Amino acid sequence: MSVLAHSRVLMLEQAFAHIANTRMRDVPVQNLALRVQAVGFAAQAHDTALLGVLVTPWFMNLVRLPLAQASILAVGEKAKRQVGTEQFEFIGAHEAGLGAFEACSLFSPMFDFADHAAALATASEVLALLRAPVPQVPQVSQVHRPPPVPSRRGFLLGRSLESARL
Repeated sequence: MSVLAHSRVLMLEQAFAHIANTRMRDVPVQNLALRVQAVGFAAQAHDTALLGVLVTPWFMNLVRLPLAQASILAVGEKAKRQVGTEQFEFIGAHEAGLGAFEACSLFSPMFDFADHAAALATASEVLALLRAPVPQVPQVSQVHRPPPVPSRRGFLLGRSLESARL
């Protein structure tokens, strides 16, 4: 991971750790067995943004985090994005100290996770499934057809298929 990418992921974790300690403190939708952690952020092919999962005590989101002047949604704007072989609806967001990003909710609230390890395992499995290589379907360049059979009359009269067509 590049220095810029690593820095952006740290900024994401810091921004949401700050939210956990301020705006979300004492909000009852939090699973206190969990903490904020960015999981598996990496560049996607043909994209200038990182993609990974953000785990927090109140949600788990697929996050698209721009590195530079990426095509990013405005706050509240929604769009379908291709991730592997699937399409997901992302929504544009912005946080102070982080900037613009896009999020797609995977889980919320997070009470079904017994501990942080279970949430991390789920996030890792989601990414593994989304990043699995697409099975290649063999392309058939030509359909194999048996050679044409001359008509009985053409065969008995010694006509080839070409002369029978004339």
